[in-house]
Amino acid sequence: MWGGRFGGGPAEVMREINASIAVDKRLWREDIAASRAHAAMLGRQGILSDADAAAIDEGLLQIAAEIEAGRLDEDPALEDIHMHVEHRLSELIGDAAGRLHTARSRNDQVATDFKLFVRRSIDEAIRGIDPLESVLLTRAEQHAADVMPGFTHLQSGQPVTLGHHLLAYREMLVRDRSRFADARARLNQSPLGSAALAGTGFPIDRDQTAAALGFDKPTANSIDAVSDRDFVADYLHAAALCSVHLSRLAEEIVMWASQPFGFVKLPDAWSTGSSIMPNKRNPDAAELVRGHSARIVGDLVALLVLLKGLPLAYAKDLQDDKPPLFDAHDLLELSLAAMAGMISDLEFVPERMRAAAAAGHATATDLADWLVSEADVPFREAHHIAGSAVATAEAAGKALDELSLEELRAIDPRIGEGALPRLSVEASVASRRSAGGTAPERVREAIAAARAEIAAREGQ
Repeated sequence: MWGGRFGGGPAEVMREINASIAVDKRLWREDIAASRAHAAMLGRQGILSDADAAAIDEGLLQIAAEIEAGRLDEDPALEDIHMHVEHRLSELIGDAAGRLHTARSRNDQVATDFKLFVRRSIDEAIRGIDPLESVLLTRAEQHAADVMPGFTHLQSGQPVTLGHHLLAYREMLVRDRSRFADARARLNQSPLGSAALAGTGFPIDRDQTAAALGFDKPTANSIDAVSDRDFVADYLHAAALCSVHLSRLAEEIVMWASQPFGFVKLPDAWSTGSSIMPNKRNPDAAELVRGHSARIVGDLVALLVLLKGLPLAYAKDLQDDKPPLFDAHDLLELSLAAMAGMISDLEFVPERMRAAAAAGHATATDLADWLVSEADVPFREAHHIAGSAVATAEAAGKALDELSLEELRAIDPRIGEGALPRLSVEASVASRRSAGGTAPERVREAIAAARAEIAAREGQ
């Protein structure tokens, strides 16, 4: 491969550290596709003869079939998937194989293959988000009016509906989807034809290869084209943030499934047992989703640290850009599928959620709001009065809505009988009718709007 510049072969350790076939063999589909596009362009431009172009294309198709069938003989001496394909091509068609690399470097070849893989990974991530989004909408609709505690600082704050809570995660997924889509749009420029770093003197047609590979256009700067890995960072950033969202949901499932909460019952399909405690039902799937997010965040950091000290244009450090991407790709795909399955199969326990929502005097804000709207009390004063009511309820061992009108008027005589119905958790959630609020009618409207968005998206 190195031609006449070197008189001897590499040391054994050098051969080992230099080889990447064990990792980058995953790029074989992209390498075959890009090589076919490149050869076809060379033929159309008259740089290759029609016979050589046809032989190369036929050979590449045969290699693709062989690899698909599991017949890839890995040889560390051939370093990477690109050289494996070229070597096998030479075995199949002879000297014509050596003409495939005309007007191309491994630098632009690798960048092109990797962009194609990341683009496919983005499409797969979006396809993984869609089922989870659908499941969240379905479960939110089923529980649009079921009351649960809304927490701040993991303390009961105000009652909310379970449907509203689940829709919060749907909003996160919408943003995740848009981040992946933005990353895809940004990366969709073809590096092929940039060669090593300076372009080529051959009369190639970069627009032709870009179009053949589904890119919007060729990259504008050959140096940037072979050294750019922003598209990998973009994917990993979107994957890391998506995994953090999944981790937050997983953490809630872990808490909700614990006996002190009892908000959900875990199905057998998404649980494991204990090797010593027969009573245990462990939320291992949720815990693994939560754990995988740490690795995906680490993959992003690894890539950014890899890039931060590299001068232009290409350096062999970039061989290590693929393990973090492949790791994040696999973990995110698995985590999205696991979370969609868990949410679909979870058995929610609304009565436990409602009981927890009623605890902690979570309707104190509703008493303050009533004083503001009905008794013309300034909110800060109303807040103080409601706080005194909470203290009275705690001292009496009662819930806030169990206090009598007399007990409330002893705190402040401006509290009228109309305040009492406002203190139930059902009345509290029903009153939160502002746009984006937790009232069941708003939850159902949000679900309908979300489904309309999905239908419009799918119709595009």
